[in-house]
Amino acid sequence: MQKILVIDDEKPLLDIFQQTLSKLGCNVEIASNVKEGIKKFDDGLFDLVITDILMPGGNGNDILRHIRSSDRQFTPVIGISGTPWLLNDRDFDMVFIKPFPLKALVNAVHDLSSTSSK
Repeated sequence: MQKILVIDDEKPLLDIFQQTLSKLGCNVEIASNVKEGIKKFDDGLFDLVITDILMPGGNGNDILRHIRSSDRQFTPVIGISGTPWLLNDRDFDMVFIKPFPLKALVNAVHDLSSTSSK
């Protein structure tokens, strides 16, 4: 079972992502801000991280830098944002601009899980 961390400050989006990915058989943990997201990443072992960019108290680029400088630097990270000009997209494994179809996210989770398991 793939373990995914989803970080976003919008509760309705967290709920949708959690429900959708859980139906796929994923174990999903959520965090509503950068500090909580970094703590959960450090305390857990995740196969994938999905993070929003613009959040109070930091942004998804901070999370990405933290992951890339950790001992689990190869953990795939998907960046999602309604403010794409703030994305450091060359370091994310995939990027989605809000709004986007959930099917695209589901496909990305499948694609990244198959490449990270090789």
